[in-house]
Amino acid sequence: MSTALALAMSAIFCALGSAAVALAASWRPALLRLLAMPLLGVAGLAALAAGLGALIVAGTATTQLPLGLPWLPWHIAIDPLAGFFLVVIGIVTVAVGCYGVGYARSLEHGRDSVAVLGGFTGLFLTGMLLVVLAADAFLFLVSWELMSLSSYFLVAFQHDQAANRRAAFLYLLMAHLSGLTILLGFGVLAAFGGAFDFGSLRVAELTPLWASLAFTLALLGFGLKAGLVPLHAWLPEAHPAAPSHISALMSAVMLKVAVYGFIRVVFDLVGDLQWQWGVVVLILGSLSALVGILYALVQTDLKRLLAYSSVENLGVIFVALGLSLLFYAGGHSLPGTLALIAALYHTLNHAVFKGLLFLGAGAILHSTHERDLEQMGGLLRRMPWTGWFFLVGSLSIAALPPFNGFVSEWLTFQVALQAWQLESGVLRTLIPIAAAVLALTAALVAACFVKAFGIAFLGQARSRHVRRARPEPVTMRLALGLLAFTCLALGVLPTLVIGLIEPIAIQLLGQGLPPMTDRGWLWFTPVSAETASYSAPLVLLVLVLLVTLVFWGLQWGSVGRIRRCDAWDCGLAPPSPRMQYSATAFAHPLRRVFAPLFRIDESVEQQEDGRLRYRLQAVDRTWDLLYRPIARSVEAAARRVSHLQSGHVRAYLGWTLATLLVLLWLIS
Repeated sequence: MSTALALAMSAIFCALGSAAVALAASWRPALLRLLAMPLLGVAGLAALAAGLGALIVAGTATTQLPLGLPWLPWHIAIDPLAGFFLVVIGIVTVAVGCYGVGYARSLEHGRDSVAVLGGFTGLFLTGMLLVVLAADAFLFLVSWELMSLSSYFLVAFQHDQAANRRAAFLYLLMAHLSGLTILLGFGVLAAFGGAFDFGSLRVAELTPLWASLAFTLALLGFGLKAGLVPLHAWLPEAHPAAPSHISALMSAVMLKVAVYGFIRVVFDLVGDLQWQWGVVVLILGSLSALVGILYALVQTDLKRLLAYSSVENLGVIFVALGLSLLFYAGGHSLPGTLALIAALYHTLNHAVFKGLLFLGAGAILHSTHERDLEQMGGLLRRMPWTGWFFLVGSLSIAALPPFNGFVSEWLTFQVALQAWQLESGVLRTLIPIAAAVLALTAALVAACFVKAFGIAFLGQARSRHVRRARPEPVTMRLALGLLAFTCLALGVLPTLVIGLIEPIAIQLLGQGLPPMTDRGWLWFTPVSAETASYSAPLVLLVLVLLVTLVFWGLQWGSVGRIRRCDAWDCGLAPPSPRMQYSATAFAHPLRRVFAPLFRIDESVEQQEDGRLRYRLQAVDRTWDLLYRPIARSVEAAARRVSHLQSGHVRAYLGWTLATLLVLLWLIS
């Protein structure tokens, strides 16, 4: 067994050990904080080391577990693709393990079961690790169900709230639909491969029709789990319902496991890529990116805003995957390879900055017991570390240099600019349209997180419990700092990161990238020095100099001698926090522009003190257009089927006899 595979197995054992220790926390709750969460962090470190080892060695190691069925043993393997996603899982898990120490302390004297939280968290991590390491369809599906079922109990953790129970049920339903679709996809591959191990599936010779069917099933199954529009309805319900560090794991890691499954099946197992698949993926990705950020903009619940933002970022990843399919299937391997690397780079980036943002939202919730942006304000004075780290996450997700989000989105745009190489005029038109949608999405993301950070951390507190917020625990601060530093490192060292990712492109597409430092190590040139280049270290240096000058001006320059006083109130009542710009008002112009996408529910409530409070809720039109008609059809069919239950034994015997006759006819 190779070192990387041994480290990956040790990560699984640590995750299972964390779950086992958490069971004992029913009698001694402090065990969750003192042992279960640190074990979770150790599992993350082991997964991170295993993934880096697999990427550096760029080989494949396999082994067989003494588990499974007598004729169907479990196979596990680690290769560059699995190693990359182990890195994604490991980075976020280390931060979650550190964060969970402070979070668990608040649960030790509460009503919620710490054993349930810790136990299913360990199983959740175990499921995700096994999905990435699985080398046969049987183990893959068992691990997929373990991941889905354990996360269901985490979404329903605070089950005394009806909204959480509804979100958990919806999530479980969608998870099982996803698993069923993936099962059918593997069934198509196994029918041609003759076995369930990935080696046999990889060499299966599929006709174009069956290959397209396998692709469609994979896109539906993994797209549903990834939250692509219009299959995203469960995501903004489930992620806010879970505890904050579980929300970080679900959004930052679990969605990426779905991306892994799609890449593994389509690029690795099916293999014979077709350009039509790229068109479908590109359109779905563009739609998800735009719709996701538009719905994020109109949210006032911070965790719900972040959940919709995950839909947008998964859309960006699938836009890059669609470009990769289009270019590679069209015979242009270099842009196709670069697009695949851009998708993987954004996968890593989103895991880091979305983990940071969800943990930041959790720290706010821990200190203020508040998720509503309309009740926040002034938190930068009360929680300065959380505020600055949340700002780093906001700059990263807004794709501003020198942070990591910029590099992967810039790479995606560079690939889109190569559309002139394609022979089809339709594709040369479609790709610039998708790039324009992506550019609009990037601008809307910036507006969304200006709103999120500005309303939450600047100005004055809008409620008493926010005004009395205390700083977050040290362990939460360390977790946020780790992810914030990683955001900066991934943005400043793009050539190093791409060098680690490149073996995946060689594994899947058979081609790497030419040297990207034509203008020296300071400059990153993905296509050519004449086309475009970017120097993250120089951008960072300029930014540091500007910040230093501004700080010097505030401390010692003329700015520091400005007299500060209350704002002029026009001779009317003195300003109050209620006069500040609200989150709803901030998004109002954009909501008016894109009004057809929303169904707005507005109400004015009178509070106990006699004041009026305005409430606005933007309802996702996907419910009206897709899910409610399906639900009504299922209910109508159930009512018709219920007539079979007449209460007479003779009727039941008659239906049984009819069923037996039909089965005998089919068998014979």
